[in-house]
Amino acid sequence: MQDMIADQILDVVKASPECTLEDLTLHLRDLHWSDVFFEVERLRKCGRLHLTQSSLGWTTTLRAA
Repeated sequence: MQDMIADQILDVVKASPECTLEDLTLHLRDLHWSDVFFEVERLRKCGRLHLTQSSLGWTTTLRAA
C-alpha cells in the first residue's frame, strides 16, 4: 500500500513539479490527506522529494537524482 501511495505521489509531482501539498491531496482524492502527508514526509526523509515553503504554502519538488 505504501509503495502504491508513493508511486501516485511521485507521478503527480513529475507531472507538476512545483505542486503544493494541497494540489497533491486534490489530485489524490481517493486517499486520505493524512496518508498523503505521511508518505510525502517519508519520501522527503528518503531524499526522493524536496519540500520548500513559498507564499503558496509547502511546495513539493522532485530532488534531482
